[in-house]
Amino acid sequence: METAEPRPRRADTLSRLFSWFMLAYLVAYLINNSLVHAKKWPGVVSVFSGTFDWRSWVQILIYVAAFAVAWLFVKGKPRTLRADAITITTINTYIIRSLFWAVLFIGLADMAISFLRVEGFLTSIVNEQLAKDLARPQFRGPTVHLPLLLLGFVFGTFTRTLGFHWFALLIVIAELAIVITRFIFSYEQAFMGDLVRFWYAALFLFASAYTLLQEGHVRVDIFYSGMKQRSKGFVNAFGALAFGITLCWTIIIIGLGGKAAIIYGPLANFEVSQSGFGMYTKYLMAGFLGVFAITMLLQFTAQFLESCADYRQLPGGRKVATEIAH
Repeated sequence: METAEPRPRRADTLSRLFSWFMLAYLVAYLINNSLVHAKKWPGVVSVFSGTFDWRSWVQILIYVAAFAVAWLFVKGKPRTLRADAITITTINTYIIRSLFWAVLFIGLADMAISFLRVEGFLTSIVNEQLAKDLARPQFRGPTVHLPLLLLGFVFGTFTRTLGFHWFALLIVIAELAIVITRFIFSYEQAFMGDLVRFWYAALFLFASAYTLLQEGHVRVDIFYSGMKQRSKGFVNAFGALAFGITLCWTIIIIGLGGKAAIIYGPLANFEVSQSGFGMYTKYLMAGFLGVFAITMLLQFTAQFLESCADYRQLPGGRKVATEIAH
């Protein structure tokens, strides 16, 4: 006979509200941040400046709508803490899976364009004007990279695995190709090293959330392994809230805080390396840091809910393979 799920307490509802409110705020913040910096909207603060601007009220309504959706989701149908954690993890998995496809497509396409440019074949395939346009990052980004990014999310809908195992294999193959062409054929171009760095950065930063899910990050353990489930739940919930979520929000706010911020600046200017005929993906690598912070924030939120359930000693706890966890 299975153990019945304990009746949700008020603390469970508050934990769920906190988690979904924070994720709702994240979505509203990212939308408003892009409106302020990309579309030059005044921002929410201008409401208190004494001058009327309808755009400021629209931005306030974005936050209100996001919080309302989160409230209705939590209050609409009773759900367990573990069920919410699974939902957030599923959303995060889709984002990461889609981005792995996107960087695969973008890397191959940009490498092909760079190869054709450096070898002088591009003008024989496309007209001269298009060849000149592809040499400008402000053209290649929106015209080539953005559609492939959207294509990655389409592929992510129809696939179920994260894919970073085979992605790691592709990085090894790309590095091996550099070694073979350099020492056997005496051929090497800047885009070859750019591709390895582009893919490796994606692998390292995108897979961090999965590593957190599987407890694969190094844990400095002095007392933790000997604790009971309830104590471990408290430690993990406190750590996710006080350190993990706080760190992620720090990266997001500082990285997207202005036009010259470390994440937004390169993205807005389509920043590229100085190698000339290398790949035009440096600005995307700055965006990887934002992806890291967002996906880790989602996973820390899921971990917070899961840990609260462990603290309450609710049934259905997730088992992590000992060969994965550290």
